[in-house]
Amino acid sequence: MKFNIEDKVKLIMPLPYLKTSENMPMLRPPDLVAIDEVGEIKAIKSPQTVEIKFRRGSFLIDIDKIEKI
Repeated sequence: MKFNIEDKVKLIMPLPYLKTSENMPMLRPPDLVAIDEVGEIKAIKSPQTVEIKFRRGSFLIDIDKIEKI
């Protein structure tokens, strides 16, 4: 699926951890983002990874774990 900046997305499966999108990325617990929480794509980091801004932070997530709303 093709994603663009500012697309609204949500997770389609629980993640084992979340990786922050800061200069020095950190692993965070997965319960910071609920499955039904809507986020916005802020950047496309690679063909398989996007930066998504959720209510509790911005995280790097693989595109196979999200879907457009």
